[in-house]
Amino acid sequence: MIRIRQCEESLVEPILQGEVKCPVHLYSGQEAVAAGVCASLEKSDYVFGNHRSHGHYIAKGGGIGPLIAEIFGKKTGCSGGRGGSMHVIDPAIGMMGAAPIVGGTISLALGAALASKIRKDQRVSVSFFGDGATGEGVLYEALNFAALKQLPILFVCENNLYSTHLPIQECRISEVIYEIGKPCNVSTHQADGNKVLEVYEAAKEAVEKCRNGEGPVLIECLTYRLRGHVGPDDNIQGTRTDIRPAEEVKAWVQKDPINSFKDHLIKCNLITPVQLDQIASEVDTEIREAYQFTRNSPFPQSGELMHYVCT
Repeated sequence: MIRIRQCEESLVEPILQGEVKCPVHLYSGQEAVAAGVCASLEKSDYVFGNHRSHGHYIAKGGGIGPLIAEIFGKKTGCSGGRGGSMHVIDPAIGMMGAAPIVGGTISLALGAALASKIRKDQRVSVSFFGDGATGEGVLYEALNFAALKQLPILFVCENNLYSTHLPIQECRISEVIYEIGKPCNVSTHQADGNKVLEVYEAAKEAVEKCRNGEGPVLIECLTYRLRGHVGPDDNIQGTRTDIRPAEEVKAWVQKDPINSFKDHLIKCNLITPVQLDQIASEVDTEIREAYQFTRNSPFPQSGELMHYVCT
């Protein structure tokens, strides 16, 4: 979680300075979801992301150097500098890709789960999506098909209460998302997405069900992004003012998943403040090295424009 947070926060200044040219949806505040779910997976399991997937990529084992390089459009990026922030991928560790189209990878995760069942390879596929994707028909089609075929797929809804700038109560008749799986007889669960151990326990049980042929499973994780929908804040027409109520933001800051877990670990005598500082220092070094790697990396050449394109 610290690796994800410090990586995301390191991007704030480059974004504001215009160094980063692509849209960047920061994952700050939602770290417990990616960390908790991915901790329950094997390296061979599949993860499919969305427009806000740096956390999924890092939690599944993706390198920070290739991630930063991709965001800066460098040739050494995880997508060769062609995808930017919203198209991160590393098949070697099971991060099968992300895409900015809302609900765009749900069907891909479904297909991967079907392939796993046919091959009997015991892999589990995870589809990460936001609350906004619950307005897309593909999700309901996928839930129905996955239930019909009892596929090894875990649907994870990261409900951060906003679809872009629209509060959930203005776009859903019901704010309780996990119940959408019930008409398809999909096993469902709601977890506090800011409590990493709660997410982990729910995901671990869900993954075991999927691996034992008892899938699919849907988990709704209640969480909150600490930064804007895209970029550091929710700026409207360049005013850089957050549209969310200040008191709401403040209340969620008090429930920061990293600070909560730090307090828990210290209270249980599992770690000391000095050790936590050491972890943060090691991550800081890793991120500085990632930026050095990025700045020393070349941009793709114009003559390579059609590379990796099927014609």
